[in-house]
Amino acid sequence: MTHSAARPTLASQFDAFHAARARSGLVNHLYATAMGEAYPPEVADSSSCDWPLLGLMTSRLRMRPGQLLVDAGCGTGGTGLWLARALSARLVGIDLSPVAIEQAGARRAAFLPNGRATFRVASLDDTGLPDSCAHGIVCVDSLGFASNRRDAVRELGRVLAPGGRLLLTRALRQSAEPAWVEEASSAGLTVEHVAERPHEPAMWERLYRLWIDHADHLRRELGDPQAENMLREARNKLPSLPGRRAVLLTLRRPPEQTTPPSPTDTMTGLGRHPAATPTTSERTPQ
Repeated sequence: MTHSAARPTLASQFDAFHAARARSGLVNHLYATAMGEAYPPEVADSSSCDWPLLGLMTSRLRMRPGQLLVDAGCGTGGTGLWLARALSARLVGIDLSPVAIEQAGARRAAFLPNGRATFRVASLDDTGLPDSCAHGIVCVDSLGFASNRRDAVRELGRVLAPGGRLLLTRALRQSAEPAWVEEASSAGLTVEHVAERPHEPAMWERLYRLWIDHADHLRRELGDPQAENMLREARNKLPSLPGRRAVLLTLRRPPEQTTPPSPTDTMTGLGRHPAATPTTSERTPQ
């Protein structure tokens, strides 16, 4: 997810990936093999979203039926659709890739009744959504594609309603100091919870090695350009996985605080007769 100057190139790369993946079940099979029993077949996303992460997100969002969930960087929609069904929520999914958005829309009816989910082409730093419209936002493995992560978190924070929660998957080297608190604060959010995901790095290592081991099969199924992109990613990322720390961050916009009533609004002051107190209030039955 990037600013507009780089957006077309990144969008076209994702378009090519999603179009190629739709022609073959091989990529899904390799993700399922890498995740094992943790693989959620209904979701079938190109991400680290597994059963443990779905459970964490369901519990951390703490949404009520009918509230709005935003899946930011939704890809083909599986994560957001699954969560919206589990939480009885409405859903808006956004992604840079028109191909992914089209595929997400085609999956909608398998999860939710008509009218409960919409998908649109947009970026993390320019969602096009109204202020304070979302009661929950999830962003799984997408923030790393933003050219400025702080700007993206600010934009997602703008969309979040008071009391709402933004869930982000993040990763860093264990020796690195996270900037999560500063990023959250700049968006008017607080870090409510940090959940460790100790098995995530090993999953990526298994997946990348599977891609390399099945290089010829990938070329046959997906074509040389897309297979080479995947193999390049695998070779570049594998050396960075040792020592990787993966987490699910829960950021929250503080609930709106109502101004407490002044003493003169709640008790009779000197020289004030009880009859002068208003006869109606929120605490007085009519």
